[in-house]
Amino acid sequence: MKYRIEQLRNVVLMSHNSAGKTSLTEAMLYNTGAIPRLGRVDEGTTVSDYDPEEIKRKISINCSVVPCEWEGHKINVLDTPGYTDFVGEVKGAIRVANGALIVICAASGVEVGTELVWGYAGENKLPRLAFINKMDRENADFRRTLAQMEERFEATLVPLQLPIGSQDEFRGVVDLVEMRTYLGEKGEEGEVPSDLRDEAEGYHQRLVEAAAENSDELIMKYLDGEELTGDEIRNGLKLGVMAGNIVPVLCGSALRNTGIQPLLRAIIEYLPSPGEVAKVVGINPATGEEETLEASELAPLSVLAFKTMADPYVGKLTYLRIYSGAMESDSRAFNPRTGEEERIGQPYFLRGKEQQPVDRIGAGDIGAVAKLSGTGTGDTLCDKGHPIVLPSITFPKPLFSAAVHPKTKADMDKLGSALTRLVEEDPTLGVRREANTGETILSGMGESHIAIAAQRLRQKFGVEITTTIPKVPYQETITKVATAQYRHKKQTGGAGQFAEVHLRVEPLERGQGFDYVNEVKYGHISDSFIPSIEKGIKEALKQGVLAGYPVMDVRAVPYDGKEHPVDSKDIAFYIAGREAFKVAIKNADPVLLEPIMDLTVTVPEEFMGDILGDLNTKRARVMGMDHQRGMAVITAQAPLAEIQRYATDLRSITQGRGVFTMEFSHYEEVPSHIAQGIIEKARREAK
Repeated sequence: MKYRIEQLRNVVLMSHNSAGKTSLTEAMLYNTGAIPRLGRVDEGTTVSDYDPEEIKRKISINCSVVPCEWEGHKINVLDTPGYTDFVGEVKGAIRVANGALIVICAASGVEVGTELVWGYAGENKLPRLAFINKMDRENADFRRTLAQMEERFEATLVPLQLPIGSQDEFRGVVDLVEMRTYLGEKGEEGEVPSDLRDEAEGYHQRLVEAAAENSDELIMKYLDGEELTGDEIRNGLKLGVMAGNIVPVLCGSALRNTGIQPLLRAIIEYLPSPGEVAKVVGINPATGEEETLEASELAPLSVLAFKTMADPYVGKLTYLRIYSGAMESDSRAFNPRTGEEERIGQPYFLRGKEQQPVDRIGAGDIGAVAKLSGTGTGDTLCDKGHPIVLPSITFPKPLFSAAVHPKTKADMDKLGSALTRLVEEDPTLGVRREANTGETILSGMGESHIAIAAQRLRQKFGVEITTTIPKVPYQETITKVATAQYRHKKQTGGAGQFAEVHLRVEPLERGQGFDYVNEVKYGHISDSFIPSIEKGIKEALKQGVLAGYPVMDVRAVPYDGKEHPVDSKDIAFYIAGREAFKVAIKNADPVLLEPIMDLTVTVPEEFMGDILGDLNTKRARVMGMDHQRGMAVITAQAPLAEIQRYATDLRSITQGRGVFTMEFSHYEEVPSHIAQGIIEKARREAK
């Protein structure tokens, strides 16, 4: 079917890991007739978890787009991973959604991931619904979970339903708007059970009050003692949901396929269509000014690429959200970042790994296009005659790094291009070459993230790697002024080599790098040889005398020397400069430097003592502490050598409830007792 913009809903499913998002997606597909039978995560038969690693690990790793059709509407469900290592997938989905469905396990209650995704939805001002899933599970408790939500979240939580029974006795739900029940898989209607009637009446009254508060007309009617109709209650609630004042709460069991049809109706009734949210605002790259576009197919084209996949059959697949205009097959779209036009071949609607070819993707909808050459995640596509750049996606910076080593020569040849494509797929991964250690570093959000990236390299690109903890990029410097001289003399029958260099080295301020000053006078060394001395010294900078690490923050000053009228050559002064520098460095009390990182750790206040104690064991200096809504924010500086695995440590200490950011600050001298061990280890490895 072709849908008008008001018939579309783009909904991101978010939760803590294992709350049942993928099973819920499967139940929604089954109820809407998109699939003939319910798939199971444990059996690896679900539509949205199709990646081999997802099937093997029984967790979602990718964001899947899974559209379903219900009562004349199309709901684009964006099923996201719950595991925090894959937060980049969540961020991309949030950016293109118009509403959120937060899924909470009725047995486990509000968990760490629930708090995180609730915060993400709040930051992006996404209207949201909450669904308490797994009502059939042992220890499932709707009222306890609701109380936890009210305690943890600053929102007006309004139950739309009450469960009928729980755990093995869970049979269906009470609709608190219409005061009817829906039982079993088919949602058969019935009367409210007598044992729930009083409680249901109380919640119904709460619903009516919440709905009335969002409309002057309804509040007047309510205060006059008039009954609100079901439609009026729903309209009032929707106004509250759109304004972010109300979060309706539903319940059910995805595995038992109970409570799913009322949930589908609630998505349509309470979450906005793309046309009901704020208009599209972008920047005109030609003028630098803001421009607003209507969410309409008649408006100029504006499209955001929110995900990139390497598909083994169609090649590079770019997931797109159309904000205005329409994307037609066999057309062209302009990428303002690259300044190039892209040829749009065949657009697709997606359902998990399936791609359904279509002629066009209209405003407000989500689809994909294959084989875009220069468009990456976060890029805008638009009309060349009406350029616009939409706000991109803000991805978190990588927190965990590993050194990658190809297993074979063939793997080495393919590694560079494979890593580039891997990072193109996942912007929360980063690759860099560490010049000081010569290692290729792959960075991500955590240990599992890196492990799965390594598996993807093997499965998708045929490249096998091993990973190790990266070497710390230490540096060496000097602490005092020192001098040295070196004579290079070589006579082997033919033309000889001769050069003598007298050199002084001086320490510089931290971060100054290298400075070269010529103080040779009276022509003792010809001007033409001075650059050769510098080249020799720069070669020596690459390997210090303590442990072979690069030398930094040094000024080298040649101040005297000798040359021979026949045997002096550039190569002779290159060697003399290099060797004089090495001797001078040894005389200047060299020391080892280590990178110091700025660390910002945010944890629930009850963990603050444990975090401070742990930071003390990591040679960290705490710079400050702050308190924000029950969370402690600790800023500190710590040596990289001590916190390379901090993502794992923090997760362990806080049961996954802590988050942190880390950035390079400066280099600092390594304490002598630690430096000695590093130097001895480096010398052993060099032998």
